[in-house]
Amino acid sequence: MLIRPDSSEYAEYHKNYIARVPEGPVLDFLARQLGDYRQLLVGVSDEAASAAPAPGKWSAKQVLGHLCDTERVMTYRALRFARGDASELRGFEQDDYVREAHSNSRSVDDLLTELESIRKATIALFGSLPAEAETRTGIANGNPVTVRALAYIAAGHAQHHFELLKAGFGKGAGTGR
Repeated sequence: MLIRPDSSEYAEYHKNYIARVPEGPVLDFLARQLGDYRQLLVGVSDEAASAAPAPGKWSAKQVLGHLCDTERVMTYRALRFARGDASELRGFEQDDYVREAHSNSRSVDDLLTELESIRKATIALFGSLPAEAETRTGIANGNPVTVRALAYIAAGHAQHHFELLKAGFGKGAGTGR
């Protein structure tokens, strides 16, 4: 069922992401986000999507690559914890991942296609979990987190970046992080 986690199930810094997830089934929201991203970026040139809106900010392509990487990390954590793995998982440095992904050398369509594939796998994973796995807890990046919180974090993280992209392209600019 993946009900909304309470604040004891995730680190304080994830509160903003979880707050971005509307009421209703989180798997439905995860599925809708795919179309939202595709619709927002249709017609955006690869050149425009490669442009950073300001020094130190990520381009739209880098944001898409970041979403792919982060969703993979979140679902990997969810899988490990759902299966009862009690090993503590280290965090990851997002700026290093973005730099090493070289997303600006790829097309927007390629990045969106990858994100869609990852998202479908995310939905399949969370949709396949037995009820008792949802509240299993693990330690990731030094903080306890439940499996269901990871579903909400993935959805809210994607929504956070969607809102930034939407605001940036609404002004004729790129986006930041």
